[in-house]
Amino acid sequence: MTAVIETTGLTKTYGAVRALDGLNLSIPRGGVYGVLGPNGAGKSTLFRILLGLIRPTAGEVRVLGQPTGDPAVTRRMGSMIETPRFPPYLTARQTLTWLAQAHGMAAEAEIDRWLDRVGLTEAANRKVRGFSVGMAQRLGVAAALMTRPDLVILDEPTSGMDPPGIQEMRALIRSLADDDGVTIILASHQLLEVQRVCDRVAIMNRGRLAAEGKVSDLTASGERLRLSATPLAKIMGVLGDRGSMDGDAVLAAIPRAEGPALLRALIEQGVDVDEARWVGADLESVFMTETAAAPTGDRP
Repeated sequence: MTAVIETTGLTKTYGAVRALDGLNLSIPRGGVYGVLGPNGAGKSTLFRILLGLIRPTAGEVRVLGQPTGDPAVTRRMGSMIETPRFPPYLTARQTLTWLAQAHGMAAEAEIDRWLDRVGLTEAANRKVRGFSVGMAQRLGVAAALMTRPDLVILDEPTSGMDPPGIQEMRALIRSLADDDGVTIILASHQLLEVQRVCDRVAIMNRGRLAAEGKVSDLTASGERLRLSATPLAKIMGVLGDRGSMDGDAVLAAIPRAEGPALLRALIEQGVDVDEARWVGADLESVFMTETAAAPTGDRP
């Protein structure tokens, strides 16, 4: 697995505050990688270091195999960090043209193609001052993509979007990874969307790595056997503290290998089993477990 980003002991302090505290992280090339954490976990600080905007206090970091801040590396990256801001008197097309000229690539920017890909074709000639938050987010994503980067960092790309817009952005992100071969680093507080679009995630807490892995593996760790059966009291009697109520069903916290034996025991006890199926934990429950001790105040 080739790493597109590697950090070792990465630390960033602001006075007495440790925004990053010895962070060790390896992000593989290709696919969509989620970086999650509560406010103050260090996500924004990490992104600013990766983009060469600030320097770490200690530790090492490499992006695309090179130290951060290398102009050759920066040219291969795109980003949208926080809510984008553009000159309000420019149209969407003029904004991208202006940015393309700043990158020295006006002739090959394919501005109309990227406006279409983020769903802004009909608004191409509208001034940015009239854009909603969601439309500004779309324009920010187009600006991050039009240089055809190998690596893109997107911070809350669906902020301010309605459900159809969120679905369109999810499809675009997956298309960029699957069809264009772009590595996408995605930060979002919309954990259901992260679970749907990301291949792997890192959960940060207090500047450290709390959990990392494939989304399917992280959610499978909380797998339970959901039993729709009667009487519920007998099921709870068999399971003891390994059982918990879930509406009109019971969740059994047992390994898969014990499933058949449990069902036999319940039937022998006179329990009528209508349905038994394995259900995994969602990413939100994993996130809450791993960040339970997170501080409430914002950090850099």
